[in-house]
Amino acid sequence: MKKGKLFLAAVLALALSGTGLAAKVFLTIGSGSVTGVYYPVSSGIAKMINTYLAKEGIRANARSTGGSKYNVKAIDQGQLQAALAQNDVIYFAYNGLTETFKDKPIKSIRGIAALYPEFMHILARPGSGIKTIYDMKGKKVYVGDIGSGVEATTKQIFAAAGMSFDDLAQAVHGKVGQAVELLQDGKIDALFYTVGAGSAAMQNATTIAKAYFVPLPLDIIQKLISKFPYYTQVIIPPNTYEGQTVSVPTIGVKATFIIHKDIPADVVYKIAKLLFVDKVDEFKKIHPALGTFFDVKKALDGMTIPIHEGAAKLYEELGIEIPDIAKPVK
Repeated sequence: MKKGKLFLAAVLALALSGTGLAAKVFLTIGSGSVTGVYYPVSSGIAKMINTYLAKEGIRANARSTGGSKYNVKAIDQGQLQAALAQNDVIYFAYNGLTETFKDKPIKSIRGIAALYPEFMHILARPGSGIKTIYDMKGKKVYVGDIGSGVEATTKQIFAAAGMSFDDLAQAVHGKVGQAVELLQDGKIDALFYTVGAGSAAMQNATTIAKAYFVPLPLDIIQKLISKFPYYTQVIIPPNTYEGQTVSVPTIGVKATFIIHKDIPADVVYKIAKLLFVDKVDEFKKIHPALGTFFDVKKALDGMTIPIHEGAAKLYEELGIEIPDIAKPVK
């Protein structure tokens, strides 16, 4: 048995005792950078679980992490029990695709819900001379944290443009908060970041670093959405950020709530029902991205892996059809 499986077993040691419902289950929910949207959403979910389900032996906390790829691997290794992750990354992981997961599919993850769209933000610093991504050749560009969904998406955008990270003077990795500081100090010229609209990090980039948006060309958008089923064409609405007075065309993915397959079905059902039905108004107040976009009737739109049987029970009760790609598996 892998070390991660032992850890998960310890977390769920009392899961099948007593009445059958977990007597004590503690979930660590992986998020992303503290300045992104994943962290406040994960923290809000954990707070709601602790407020309403602690009496039933279900508790949770949120942990800042390196993002989607890290979260998927950490769930498989037992370091996390649940997380937020991009729907493209979980698709790659479950099916063993891309360099990261090739021949190493992660079958331990299950979906709960697609929560809200994430927009690819492409920003450049004043004086950089960057008007399109083609102008980034020979520039220093932040491309996401190592192993993150941002990095994966950025690579695909460059590929669609006939470019690669080798065309840059430097492909910069690290936390997005550090990238905004580097942008402000003129040490990098541009950044890519996939996140829900209105994130604190991107607000800082436009207000403190005075960064401006670089729109994604329509031909590149069309190449991406025709090749990859998890991308959609989206628009960052005007005035979402300071100084952004026009719509910004870009691509989007879905932020997805995932969990380990071995978490008991009763636990997952209670969490899903709490968040999406019983206290859905409170859930949507956690962050504007949820308030604007979440609808339980559309919670399986963009789901790219099988959902957990506990979540499936709730959707079936609500009369929501489960797409073939999301149907539960053992």
